[in-house]
Amino acid sequence: MAEEEEEVDTRHPYIHCMLAGGLGGTSGDLLMHSIDTVKTRQQGDPHIPSKYTSLSSSYLKIFRQEGLRRGLYSGVTPAFLGSFPGTLIFFGCYEWSKRHLIDIGVHHSLAYLASGFVADLAASVIYVPSEVLKTRLQLQGRFNNPFFKSGYNYQSTLHATRTIIKQEGFAALFYGYKATLFRDLPFSALQFAFYEQEQKWAKQYAGGKDIAFGLEILTATTAGGLAGVITCPLDVVKTRIQTQVNPSDDPGKKPSPTNRTSASSHHHLAQQSLHSKPSNRTISTSSPGTTIPKAGSVTLDTSSVFTGLKLMYKAEGIAGCFRGVGPRFVWTSVQSGTMLVLYQVLLKQLAAHPLVGSEKDNYSL
Repeated sequence: MAEEEEEVDTRHPYIHCMLAGGLGGTSGDLLMHSIDTVKTRQQGDPHIPSKYTSLSSSYLKIFRQEGLRRGLYSGVTPAFLGSFPGTLIFFGCYEWSKRHLIDIGVHHSLAYLASGFVADLAASVIYVPSEVLKTRLQLQGRFNNPFFKSGYNYQSTLHATRTIIKQEGFAALFYGYKATLFRDLPFSALQFAFYEQEQKWAKQYAGGKDIAFGLEILTATTAGGLAGVITCPLDVVKTRIQTQVNPSDDPGKKPSPTNRTSASSHHHLAQQSLHSKPSNRTISTSSPGTTIPKAGSVTLDTSSVFTGLKLMYKAEGIAGCFRGVGPRFVWTSVQSGTMLVLYQVLLKQLAAHPLVGSEKDNYSL
């Protein structure tokens, strides 16, 4: 009962949570955008051997050849347009779900877990289409890019949207939707379950509601990092399915139904490309994808996440399932830390200068 009263006492207005979450989440995404561009190039590079190898050398190569705005920060417009409204929806749904579940007697830990799951599902309608646009523009780089032939050649975000809908249909904006949900929903659920629990421990340690800035950073980064580590196998199999070389490109092999579908999608890419041949690999449509398949990795030849996990574990063991866990831990820690620390800082500022009354004032209604 005391725990529930404390939770109600600290409830902020929904608009405050949404604005703080939207600004915090967008800041985290934009901070990591240049690194995300490098990962996208590594995942979607059609050249064999790959033109982009290590993270540092690839980062410098893109910066020197293409610059900051049209190179490392290509695709930043759809990233922003998807990130801000997506995180607004996420934090609004998260707070609404969490409060209603707690009010009907659901255990707090389960309420946090379920709310993160529901919130990411609601936000996915916004962020998945923006990720598709962002990823294609990141892979392309500048218009008529002389340094990298990706199979895409859009003049702008608007041109990319019109071209995709006209040539591939509106459904193409939701490419990879199911695979994205399989990874991102568990990640968000675990991230916020860990974060809420760590915040409670930090407040108990501090002996009050306000905790030191160092503890804010620690709880935010570890929550994202731990969730990233646990969901790493889902990230690996998702990236492997979406970036593996299409076996149908080998004339000595008979394409499976899965590969025929993939080949069909590449036919669309060939139609939309103005000056370059299409890529022979599909690309991840959700960041952060931190796993780059290595030579000799098992070809999953399936669109099923569960089947892919079984095949990968059987062929490569637990080490294969957690390939790239280090970069994923760093990536999710930094992004989560930026988002959640700014979230708390902005909530305190909004509490000091409220836009509306607090929920506590209306709780008895």
